[in-house]
Amino acid sequence: QVRLVESGGGLVQAGGSLRLSCAASGILFSIYTVGWYRQAPGKQRELVANIISGGSTNYADSVKGRFTISRENTKNTVYLQMNSLKPEDTAVYFCNARHLIHDAWGQGTQVTVSS
Repeated sequence: QVRLVESGGGLVQAGGSLRLSCAASGILFSIYTVGWYRQAPGKQRELVANIISGGSTNYADSVKGRFTISRENTKNTVYLQMNSLKPEDTAVYFCNARHLIHDAWGQGTQVTVSS
C-alpha cells in the first residue's frame, strides 16, 4: 500500500523559512517523479515543484529562487525548502508521487505565512 506522509508545515512570519518533508512507503521511490502541490482556499491545486528520478527539477514561476526541492532516495523522502516566504504562499501543501499510471497523494500539511 502506497503511503505519503508530509511534515514540517506551520505558522511563520513573512520572510521566514520552513522545510517540508514527505516520507514515502510502498513504492520504489527512486523511479518516481515526486513533487509538491499546494491549494489555497477557493483556488485550484497547483504545482509548486517536482523532481524526476534523475534529479532534474521544475518550479512554478512564483517560487523560483525562493524554494528548493530535493530528494533522498535512501530515505524515500522528498523535501521542500521554502525561504523568503510570503503571505501568498499560505496553502495546504500536498506531496505527490507519480510513475506511469501510478499517482499517489499525501494528506497535506498546512503552511500559513503571516504578514
